[in-house]
Amino acid sequence: MSKGAVVGSNDDGNADGNADGNADGNADGNAENQERTPRVGAAVRRRRRALDLTLAAVTGRSGLSVPFLSQIENDRARPSMRSLQRIADALDTTAVQLLAASDATRTVDVVRAGDPGGLASGTGVRPLTRGTHQVHALEFTGEENAGREFRHRNDELMYVADGAVEVEAEGRVHRLGRGDSILLSGGVRHRWHAVEPDSRVVVVAVADHVEILEP
Repeated sequence: MSKGAVVGSNDDGNADGNADGNADGNADGNAENQERTPRVGAAVRRRRRALDLTLAAVTGRSGLSVPFLSQIENDRARPSMRSLQRIADALDTTAVQLLAASDATRTVDVVRAGDPGGLASGTGVRPLTRGTHQVHALEFTGEENAGREFRHRNDELMYVADGAVEVEAEGRVHRLGRGDSILLSGGVRHRWHAVEPDSRVVVVAVADHVEILEP
């Protein structure tokens, strides 16, 4: 998504710490998740080195501490989505691109309900796709407030599975309830936030690297 991960973390850079309906299915899913845990730290390190930046330089750009960034790069800590967005901004990329680069791409990939997708658990954001694909998807739960304006190259669909959200786009505010969706064409500036505490929103977007041909 926008410019806008084994230990959880909060946004100031300090460490904190059923899908199949049967025991065999859950065990298989848990084993699969352990094998497929994305290593977002490696993607961050590769991007930083490609830009010839030191950890101190990234700290200056992101406001996150050097020890915290080092823990992320060595996969000893998982960032929240907000922290990952700050890192992505500092590295002139996006959080979604870092997540995509952190895992192998598969033609068929099951993402289990308990898989945090390389981010810190309990932060309210969960990637629903892994690896580099033509679309990417995120699930947001709770009182999510993006707190920033987004503008994507390609189209984006937002679907409200539970609760309600408000989306501001092109000078208008749209309130969406359970079952509602909104399509935002590429290039449209927008921001959004949940207005109910138990909201759950799925955002699916065409990846930035995809070229859309005009008819």
